[in-house]
Amino acid sequence: MTAEEMKADGAPLEGVDITPKRDEGVLKVVKREGSGTESPMIGDKVTVHYTGWLLDGTKFDSSLDRRDKFSFDLGKGEVIKAWDIAVATMKVGEICRITCKPEYAYGSAGSPPKIPPNATLVFEVKLFEFKGEDLTDDEDGGIIRRIRKKGEGYSKPNEGALVEIQFEGRYGDRVFDRRELRFEIGEGDNYDLPHGLEKAIQKMEKLEESVFYLKPNYGFGSAGKEKFQIPPDAELQYEVKLKSFEKAKESWEMNTDEKLEQSCIVKERGTQYFKEGKYKRAALQYKKIVSWLEHESGLSDEEDTKAKSLRLAAHLNLAMCHLKLKEYSQALENCNKALELDSNNEKGLFRRGEAHLAVNDFELARGDFQKVIQIYPSNKAAKVQLVTCQQKIREQHEKEKKMYANMFQRLADKDLK
Repeated sequence: MTAEEMKADGAPLEGVDITPKRDEGVLKVVKREGSGTESPMIGDKVTVHYTGWLLDGTKFDSSLDRRDKFSFDLGKGEVIKAWDIAVATMKVGEICRITCKPEYAYGSAGSPPKIPPNATLVFEVKLFEFKGEDLTDDEDGGIIRRIRKKGEGYSKPNEGALVEIQFEGRYGDRVFDRRELRFEIGEGDNYDLPHGLEKAIQKMEKLEESVFYLKPNYGFGSAGKEKFQIPPDAELQYEVKLKSFEKAKESWEMNTDEKLEQSCIVKERGTQYFKEGKYKRAALQYKKIVSWLEHESGLSDEEDTKAKSLRLAAHLNLAMCHLKLKEYSQALENCNKALELDSNNEKGLFRRGEAHLAVNDFELARGDFQKVIQIYPSNKAAKVQLVTCQQKIREQHEKEKKMYANMFQRLADKDLK
C-alpha cells in the first residue's frame, strides 16, 4: 500500500471500533474475509504477516519485506495493545487494516528512530495460523490450553490447594462428565479426574474459563475409564471455570511442627497411592517431604531425628516409584541421597543395585548387592540378584572376547593380503 493509496481511500479514518472501551482507539477494516468460525484466544500462539505505516504513508516496518512471518502469544503484552485486540477478532486467512491511536500503539514515547511520539499508526495484517498454549513441562503437546475468558490477578493454585471448579468433559462429541466440584489438587484421582487436568488447573487464574485438550498420557491413558465409557488411548477435551481457590501453604509459610506434621500425612497418602499402583501420584507426595525438610535448620535433637527419618523414607520411596516407572537416573539419585543419610541402609543399597542392573551397570550393581549381603546376610533377594549380576558379567566378558577375537582375525587376514 502506497502513501497515495492510503490518502485516496481515507483508510486512517475508516473502520469498525473494536476496542472494549469503544473509544475509537483501534479501527478495523476487513480487506479479505478469512475462513472457519474460530478466532484466536488469549494465550494462543499466532502467526502473521504485517506491514506498518505512519499516517503520512511512510512505511516503517514489514515482515513481508523480510520474508519472515511473525509469531507471538496473544493477550500476553508481547506486542502493542492494538494488535492484541485486533488479532483476537480475526479468522485464518483474513487480511485486515487496523488504525491505532497512540495510546494503543507506542504512546508518548514512540519507538525511535522510525516512530515519533504520539503517532497514530496503520497496519495491514494477515493471519496465517493460531494454536493453543502448551502447558506441559516438556512441551510435548500433551496439554493444550485455549483461554475463553481471562481470569483475575496473577495468583494460581499450587499442589495441595483447595479449588472449586465448574467443568465439562468431552470425548469426541459426547459429554461424559459435567460437574461442580471442590477438591484438593493432588487428590483428583479420588474424583475421577485425569492428572493432566489437575496440572492444567494449576495454570489457571481465579474466574478464568479455558478449554483444555489432553493427549492420552495426560488423560486416562492406556487403561481408559470404564465409568465414563472412555476407551484406551483417548484424547479428551475439558471446559473449565476456576470459581475460587485457597492456596496450600508454601514451605516458607510453615513452621517446623507444621512441616513435620504435614510430612507424616503426605507420607501415608503417598503409600496409599503406591499400593494402588499410582506411582506418579505417590512420587508427588514424597517430593513434598523433601522440599519441606531438606533445608530445615535450627531443629531440636528430637525434631532432627524425626526429620531425617522422614527424609530417608521419602528418598527410599521415591527411588521405588522411579524404579516402577523405569526412570532409573532419578531412582539412582534418590538412592544416593538416602545413603547420604544412612550409608548402610538395606533398602537404599538394594534399590541402587536394582537401578544399576536395569541400565546394565553390572559391576556397580554387583558391588551394591555384595554390600547388602555383607551387612544383611539373611537378605535372600540380594543373593538372587548377585547371581544374576555375575551371570550378566560373564556373558558380557564372553561377548567382548568374541568381539576382540573377530577384530584381531580381520586384522590378521588383512596383513596376509
